[in-house]
Amino acid sequence: MTPGQPVVLGTRGSRLALTQAESCARKLRDAGLDVEVQVIKTTSEQRPETPFSVIDQRDVFTRQLDDALLAGEIDLAVHSLKDVPTTLREGISLAAVSERHDPSDVLVSEERYDLDGLPEGAVVATSSLRRRAQILNRRPDVNIVEIRGNVDTRVRKLREGAADALVLARAGLERIGLDAPHTVIPTGVMLPAVGQGALAVATLSDHVLYGRLGEVLNDGVTEKTTMAERALLRTLEGGCRVPVGALGAVRGDAVYLRGIVASIDGALVYRGEADGGDPDEVGERLARDLLEQGAAVVLGEVREVRS
Repeated sequence: MTPGQPVVLGTRGSRLALTQAESCARKLRDAGLDVEVQVIKTTSEQRPETPFSVIDQRDVFTRQLDDALLAGEIDLAVHSLKDVPTTLREGISLAAVSERHDPSDVLVSEERYDLDGLPEGAVVATSSLRRRAQILNRRPDVNIVEIRGNVDTRVRKLREGAADALVLARAGLERIGLDAPHTVIPTGVMLPAVGQGALAVATLSDHVLYGRLGEVLNDGVTEKTTMAERALLRTLEGGCRVPVGALGAVRGDAVYLRGIVASIDGALVYRGEADGGDPDEVGERLARDLLEQGAAVVLGEVREVRS
């Protein structure tokens, strides 16, 4: 970036990604910055029909944007925080985490089913191991099918008969204003993905705008809670996408964190809670507790299947 040039914001090209990028660009423009949005195609879009469980790359949504940052082609990248690997590439940092939308998942269906109200043997579409595991734990009779595509595409596939119901993030559905009948799945029934509902702003660690991006876009409460969630996942994951859910909250000066690890078939579930003043320590402590309960066996089985 040179004086007089606009700040280049990189994003994926889906309707949701563009909506999220424009929301950040608008705030930066309001703060006096000239911002240009640039679309970059990521691995997930280059392989649109390949299940995530097969791709199994933690940076499936971020790799090409990271490349553009490191090459100096863009100044910042906006991601859904849940898609950002817990270990960032050298030279890249998160300058801001946006105020979080409702992190809950929703069940989309024309009949507005909730999980307990699904017909026996219903077909439920999701490509998330976390969602699959928690659904099967509660409803072992349903059939889970893979589904890919952006939010609009998945809803279209549902309406064309690909499944009886579809699981999506509430925040994504609401951000694009898509009118799809749904019911909210309480977080007591299904813990969301780490960071779900928040946006992450990545840039070079030494970028001249690093501090300014944080001033304009960062939300302190969301940063604190998602730090704990990401510390939990970082301690657990060991290099692959795993069926982990978590949700943090701030209570006074402390972070309270709930977490879950479940086997892909939903048969084994390990839950825990932790709280404390240091988000990283809280997340790491809860991860150790889950591992000691037996979650290490589940995670080991996931890695063995993948290898």
